[in-house]
Amino acid sequence: MTTRRWQDETQLARVRRARRINRLLGLRYPDAHCELDFTNPLELLVATVLSAQTTDVRVNQVTPELFARYPDALSYAQADRTFLQEILRPTGFFRAKAESLIGIGQALVERFDGRVPGRLEDLVTLPGVGRKTANVVLGNAFGIPGITVDTHVGRLARRLGWTTEEDPVKVEQDLMVLLERAEWTMASHRLIFHGRRTCHARTPACGACPIAADCPSNGIGEADPVLAAALVKG
Repeated sequence: MTTRRWQDETQLARVRRARRINRLLGLRYPDAHCELDFTNPLELLVATVLSAQTTDVRVNQVTPELFARYPDALSYAQADRTFLQEILRPTGFFRAKAESLIGIGQALVERFDGRVPGRLEDLVTLPGVGRKTANVVLGNAFGIPGITVDTHVGRLARRLGWTTEEDPVKVEQDLMVLLERAEWTMASHRLIFHGRRTCHARTPACGACPIAADCPSNGIGEADPVLAAALVKG
């Protein structure tokens, strides 16, 4: 693969390559899914807000107690701020996150009859909720396709030559053009899985990557197959 090949790539070729990559990642990660634990839209909304600047694993350690104590929007709206902050402390930025959850609870009670709305336009009006969080909720709780641009998706989209943008909204727009709408949610999960397990930020495992032949950045990480395989996380 030469540099010139990628520079001369047409939009049609990029679309075909993006969809081929999505299929290959589907084979590599057939169990790709949202790694936040939840049982309903409110729990997913809360967990996604808490996932900012921390790991899904850490959020999943906190949410069992949180969900038990705050089962609905009204309970968040009426929450004691200090007590809520202590529960959220392990997730980092706990004061801001507590403020967001209380605000979300109040907004849901006042404007949406205590229920999480199923429209992006409504979700992004909630405190602490942007397009990324809204797309996570829509795609995984309501079955409405959406592309979630977190740090992994943004990084991989640029490495794959799908976009040159840094702004998450612009990255989302570029990926919406390349991928089939029905695949938006699952493609996001696959990219996140790949970013967490193989295409690491510092040292990508290029020699163990199933999409290396279609990646303009192939070779920026460990190319040796044996050494690369050791970098892949389970």
